[in-house]
Amino acid sequence: MTRAFVYILRSRIFKSYYVGSTADIDRRFREHNSGNVISTKHKRPWDLVFSQEYESIEIAGSIERKIKSWKRKDFI
Repeated sequence: MTRAFVYILRSRIFKSYYVGSTADIDRRFREHNSGNVISTKHKRPWDLVFSQEYESIEIAGSIERKIKSWKRKDFI
């Protein structure tokens, strides 16, 4: 069984959020905080505030897109 995660990061300085999905959450979190992700490198450092495991990357990606489509960001 392949596992995948949906995760939410919160910028310590800017108090903004980032939603993503990945098969390797530890590696991806390190990439965000090391500046290797273009969309998040200017808001470092990040804290991992939520993660949920799913059966596949396809399911995790679907959940990620659903969260990103919400108009009210306070749901995050």
